[in-house]
Amino acid sequence: MNGYAINDARKILIENMKIPVEKPMKSSIKKAQTEPDQPLSILKNTDHGRNISIPDDDQFLDSVQLNNLEQSFREWANGSSRVDVRLSRQRILIVFLLIRYTGAKLNEALAINPFKDINAERQSVLFKSAGPAIKSETDTGPREVQISEALSREIQTALADISFKDSLQNLFDIDPGFVRRKFYERAEACGFPKRLGGPEMIRKARAVELMQANMPLPAVQMMMGHSTLNLTSAYVSFSTDEIQQVTRLFMERESSRKTSARNSFFGKIQTIQRGDIQALVNLTTIGGHSVTTVITNYSLDLLGLREGRLITAEVKAPWVTLQKGIEEPESSAENRFNGIITRITSGSVNTEYAVRISDGTELSAIISTESSRRLEFSKGDPVWAMFNCFAVVLHVD
Repeated sequence: MNGYAINDARKILIENMKIPVEKPMKSSIKKAQTEPDQPLSILKNTDHGRNISIPDDDQFLDSVQLNNLEQSFREWANGSSRVDVRLSRQRILIVFLLIRYTGAKLNEALAINPFKDINAERQSVLFKSAGPAIKSETDTGPREVQISEALSREIQTALADISFKDSLQNLFDIDPGFVRRKFYERAEACGFPKRLGGPEMIRKARAVELMQANMPLPAVQMMMGHSTLNLTSAYVSFSTDEIQQVTRLFMERESSRKTSARNSFFGKIQTIQRGDIQALVNLTTIGGHSVTTVITNYSLDLLGLREGRLITAEVKAPWVTLQKGIEEPESSAENRFNGIITRITSGSVNTEYAVRISDGTELSAIISTESSRRLEFSKGDPVWAMFNCFAVVLHVD
């Protein structure tokens, strides 16, 4: 696969949104003076794959802080004794939830018709074009963004309330300045600098959250409305509906918190080679990687696997081995990925390594601490993460 093309796509997404990557808000934050972000620069030949330079004063809210902000909005929305005030606040809450979970721009969220553009059956929101006055070169125009079943149900329940429905005669046609002030107030109520609670920063924080949680880059690009899905041939084999399906799966996983996203690959089955007892299955991920696994013919039939089907492949961290170096090693492992060590967590018995591969996916490898001392891995080292085909488990969602 062409790792350079994928990195270029990731750079474009981050540059266009000016997204700070992998830099969660510290406990002591230097408050920025203005709302617009300072642009990020591209570093050349440094950090071996982490090509983003982050200004020191550019932070964002992490997942825990975003959830705290959401809770603050919910308590505020229900915190008035006056019915009309609660209904008005409920509208602001829904606008926040749309931006929080879809990464929509404020003007996009305010422009929707909630009764027509939020589809309960498809669990999606249709955002219209931003308009010629503010449309950027990367905008794709109208787009459908997936949301979780839980969020879709919550919004539909609110819209079904007669009192709330009657209060939406002007839909979400609210003064953007008023909405921003409410966002800032909720951020300050949580003890965050108000700038970090602005709609634009929440949109950026959502994009970072998704990338750090290993949502495939093309799915993040489509969700954010960027027209850069054709930069690598790997993307061409995935239709818009298939990328939407991957996004829907990711939203449900995030909502239920049933599984970790690490060591997880979303992809499409390219070939199936059936033997007498077992079958060799090869899939291509949206990021362009190839993953090979061997399963029994019984499992193949039970899962209903076929060429062209979308599927999730996972591998346990203890089955991932690491080898230092840039050149691809000679190995019997069918699955080999070059990346950079981004985090090391040492214990008395085992040590965990986080490896970021070329499309941004994070792989976790666990080895004994004794072996760790002998191998002398350091953060930032280029390594190859490898595992054999028998270590891969397939999931049909």
